[in-house]
Amino acid sequence: MSIENKLKSLPTSPGVYIFKNTAGAVLYVGKATSLKDRVGSYFQIHNSYARPIEMFIGQVADIEVRKTETVLEAYILEQEMIKKWQPKLNVDGKDDKSFAYVLVTKEDFPRFIILRKRELERDENIKNKIGKIYGPYVSKKNIEIALKILRKIFPYHSKAQKTEKGCLDWEIGLCSGPYVGAISKEDYAKNIRGIRMILEGKKKTLLMKMKKEMLALSEKQEFEKALKVRNAIFALQHIQDVALISENRNALQHISAKAKMRIEGYDISNISGKSSVGSMVVFDSMDGKIDLNRSQYRKFKIKTVRGANDTASMAEVLRRRFNNNWPKPDLIILDGGQGHLTVARRVLKNFHLEIPLLAVAKGLTRKKLDRYAFGNVPEIADEIVERIRDEAHRFAIAYHKKLRKKSFME
Repeated sequence: MSIENKLKSLPTSPGVYIFKNTAGAVLYVGKATSLKDRVGSYFQIHNSYARPIEMFIGQVADIEVRKTETVLEAYILEQEMIKKWQPKLNVDGKDDKSFAYVLVTKEDFPRFIILRKRELERDENIKNKIGKIYGPYVSKKNIEIALKILRKIFPYHSKAQKTEKGCLDWEIGLCSGPYVGAISKEDYAKNIRGIRMILEGKKKTLLMKMKKEMLALSEKQEFEKALKVRNAIFALQHIQDVALISENRNALQHISAKAKMRIEGYDISNISGKSSVGSMVVFDSMDGKIDLNRSQYRKFKIKTVRGANDTASMAEVLRRRFNNNWPKPDLIILDGGQGHLTVARRVLKNFHLEIPLLAVAKGLTRKKLDRYAFGNVPEIADEIVERIRDEAHRFAIAYHKKLRKKSFME
């Protein structure tokens, strides 16, 4: 079958695609939310080569696809194939020491740790704590996203400290609380096994085990436990994994699958808690372009929070924002870390709203953003996130200075 006919017959389901040359050698392996759309995009006429494979697309003589139920499964399968075949266009120019591995620790309550190969080789102590290793994974970011998705279904304790005291993950449901006795050792082990089976590509077997467990619990009239298993089965069958797809094209053109988006950015500004204010800036994304919408900007003088409590101030700003009948955003970006994400989730829950959230803060090196996401956050480049965050920061600072000057004059 010709390439043209194969493109026409491709399914719209998620899965993995394999490009081969005339000799049958694998050139490239990729994942997709829609195999038909994704593979077809390579064979359209481009003015520039945004992806390395596009420079070699003329060498593709055959296409194979493997359908999956979710993008998460496509990602796991893609990584297995890359490991098996080492396609030149997937790994060329990559230092193998930058590849990532998932480690399962040998503890009463095991944890998952993600390390690059160089980190694994450097840390002698960690080797004695390893129970199982998965990988390598070409992208550390993607395996981090995959684990976050799975952790919502199978919570586990992630910190080295054997306590839930001060653990934000425990508060928001990502940690099952083994050290406060919220889960038995047996049930905790089931959560770990669930994630391991997904990483091993055994989702169908896992679902069969869980369904048998649910029936057994129902027969014992342990209905509360049976309900938890049923909910986990449902979540596993309806995984939201859009964040795993990174198209690596023009960032402005692929912020979202939507033709039009409203993105709101928020920041808090004060000096030692004085003249505390909040800002809301609005960006409209349409047809590959993103523009300021200054007519929609809003500023907030903090009324209910005393002192320098940025997370509480952010909660107040969001509550006041959603008490108004303003257009609903498609994405909210917060200048702050995990704490800001947590309070934003609580506010949205109180308003019965489901809006993707992205909290951003400077990383330890100050060169890269740390991202904390909730919901189906679209793939959005750092430069766009920084532009929105910086504009929210500028607008908040300007209002803060205005209030401070007014207070000084009085």
